[in-house]
Amino acid sequence: MPIAQHLSLRLTAPVCLAAALSAPLCAHLPAQDTRTVKEPSVPPTCVTLKAALTAASATSGEVEARADKAGSADPALDTARIQQAIDHCEHGHAVELVANGADTAFLIGPIALRPGVTLLVDKGVTLFASRNPEFFAIKPGSCGVVNDETADGCKPLISIRSASSAGIMGDGIIDGQGGQSLLFGGKPSFKSWWDLADDARSVGHQQAPRLIDVDLSDSLTLYRITLRNSPGTHLAFHRGDGLTVWAVKIDTPKSARNTDGIDPAQARNITIAQSYIRTGDSAVDLKAGDGPTGNVSILHNHIYWGRGVSIGGETNAGVSGVRVEDLSLDGTDFGLRITSNAGHGGLVEDVTYEDICIRDSKAPIFFDTTFAFPGKGVDLVPVYQGLRLHDVRIAGGGKVQFNGFDATDRITVALDGVLALDSPDKYRAQAIHTDLTFGSGPVNFVFTGDDSTVTGKEVTGRLPSCAAKFVPFP
Repeated sequence: MPIAQHLSLRLTAPVCLAAALSAPLCAHLPAQDTRTVKEPSVPPTCVTLKAALTAASATSGEVEARADKAGSADPALDTARIQQAIDHCEHGHAVELVANGADTAFLIGPIALRPGVTLLVDKGVTLFASRNPEFFAIKPGSCGVVNDETADGCKPLISIRSASSAGIMGDGIIDGQGGQSLLFGGKPSFKSWWDLADDARSVGHQQAPRLIDVDLSDSLTLYRITLRNSPGTHLAFHRGDGLTVWAVKIDTPKSARNTDGIDPAQARNITIAQSYIRTGDSAVDLKAGDGPTGNVSILHNHIYWGRGVSIGGETNAGVSGVRVEDLSLDGTDFGLRITSNAGHGGLVEDVTYEDICIRDSKAPIFFDTTFAFPGKGVDLVPVYQGLRLHDVRIAGGGKVQFNGFDATDRITVALDGVLALDSPDKYRAQAIHTDLTFGSGPVNFVFTGDDSTVTGKEVTGRLPSCAAKFVPFP
């Protein structure tokens, strides 16, 4: 069965996972994207732009130095010609970036996609972000620094604002150059974008651009593109209905702080499928700070280092209808994570994890309502209910934690096949203010903690092997 057809079936025909679940809980499904999602197709090209730089010249800093000397980025960088092509491209078409012999690179400052227009980066082509913070600055001096202002001093590399049905596709690469020295006055400094993130650990906020920032735009598609070395979050999707991320690679070092892979917030109808992600923070992080997020399908993905699949910390507007299926997590700090606290907590419900393989994670399962607690007198209480774990296999030890807020505001979670594949003694399994339901599948964790209940019994048995799940990053 073709992958696209297989995924479409999974999206439109959910099933109840455990006989032990109550009828109302089963009836609350589906937890997933409500669209019928199939493998995207590349639109026809409206204009083809040929590269004029080698990768070495695009990353040397010499182009930015010439631009700085000229007093404008336009004469030297590719920003203006790509933006002009986007502005004049017909709806439903693509601006295609192609190689020209040895010239395989483009170098740009901020650009903006338009409704219905796709940016298509061909195989062998790399679109590099400039290292000059002033090209990204909202106002002079606001970008490329650490200060006490909120972290919004930089424009993103690619912005998508009120531009529905846009896309970013191709077998090429978009590289944010997050680990390279920033350029001031055409000269390299001693700091990179990622150094700013490290400096901000102790005080202030890093002012660094996102690679792709989407707001008030529906039906966005990312297909087969590689996103690499973002200065900040790779893809932020805010206030939109319909996001498809298919066969995408996100590749950034584990040490690169605050470089989330995909961050949907106040959004619905999201599918992330067939993708490979390793980055310095969460691979996927669902947020609901200023509006609800829901109807999310995360299917057939591989995640390596970083903080796994996360929900939170902002959950105050509610997260619901999430399905994570056929996922490998290999060497992540966290595996499956839901975190919030009374400073920005809310209801997280109807979340299903099925067919999950986790190895060598510090915290394979971590559901915590008091994460980084902000202090007394705050009343946005987190509540997690209707969580389901089905066929989850874990190896390598670590923390398995369910930490509800108090005796009233609890976590309710059904475990139907949750196994430590090595000795359960290697794990710290804790449940506090939590109601556990054991289903028909085997569970071999023994939980300790206060004010928790268990319905059902532990069952011995085996689950399908994870041997084929762990594959090298392509």
